[in-house]
Amino acid sequence: MRVIGLTGGIGSGKSTVADILEALGAKIIRADSVGHEVYRPRTQGWQRVTEAFGRDILAPDGSIDRQRLGAVVFSDAHARARLNAIVHPLIAAEIGRRIEAHRAAGWLEPIVVEAAVLIEAGWLSLVDEVWLIVADRDVVIDRLGKQRRLAPEEARVRIAAQLGDAERQRYAHVVIRNTGSLEELREQVGALWARSVRL
Repeated sequence: MRVIGLTGGIGSGKSTVADILEALGAKIIRADSVGHEVYRPRTQGWQRVTEAFGRDILAPDGSIDRQRLGAVVFSDAHARARLNAIVHPLIAAEIGRRIEAHRAAGWLEPIVVEAAVLIEAGWLSLVDEVWLIVADRDVVIDRLGKQRRLAPEEARVRIAAQLGDAERQRYAHVVIRNTGSLEELREQVGALWARSVRL
């Protein structure tokens, strides 16, 4: 059972590639979803993040408002590092637990860990290989405007806050260039999946 780490910058198309892989038969572990869980009200993660950043980041129902939190951490490297130090170990532990649970249940197909910060968070030990999704910056800014309603300057700030593609490629076993149509992306990912299943 191989574990593939699927990563890339914001707006690169990670979720789309994960959806394609899921349709092909992969078991997907989405780090962002795991992150939502470690932020759940009254959990250890919620408690520590609230203590660190105050109650202004909470929604009316008491949950952490990720947009409010994002507004704080994406513009302040120190705040971002503080948040990451709290939540990254919690997320890694839960991803590891899920991988082991699938292994114990006899899952044989590759497992895909979709994680934007796979490299930065030090999670490479969780995976056997890294698949990197890349896209042109102008395409990413356009996507972020349409999908997340981010103004171009907001999008640039978020891109700048992340590891660059050139650095990510140092760790990548596979680079998927998401520069064409959805059908072209499906063909590219399908060929890579077929290879992985054969390994």
